[in-house]
Amino acid sequence: MELHGSCHCGNLRYVLDWPGHPAAIPGRACACGFCTRHGAVWTAHPGARLLIEAEDAAAVSRYAFETKTAEFLVCTRCGVVPACTSRIDGRDHAVVNTRTFDDATVRIEQAPVSFDGEDETTRLRRRAERWIADVQFGR
Repeated sequence: MELHGSCHCGNLRYVLDWPGHPAAIPGRACACGFCTRHGAVWTAHPGARLLIEAEDAAAVSRYAFETKTAEFLVCTRCGVVPACTSRIDGRDHAVVNTRTFDDATVRIEQAPVSFDGEDETTRLRRRAERWIADVQFGR
């Protein structure tokens, strides 16, 4: 299933090629301050493919905090955060914010999550196993 998404102004866009045609996409509402302030609900599938493009790369900020092992892609024009990436063993992994899907009819099964207390090694292992591992950047 091909899902398209973008920030509000369209500067930062993505195409997510999700395996199969599930009745619903799993979403994780992270309890950290950054995600709750942005209302983000993240999804990933290790068998998915993701293409991220920016019309104007200079208008994309990469924000990292705490462990600095992930970068949130923030459009500096409209402030929306469509994706987050993590470089693990020389390879980009990513999650996308389901709230930025262009197709609002896609059903999301949302569940709250907290990663408080997770050490860096465990965090990177979890991402390597569960995040999108086929990530390409266009333009």
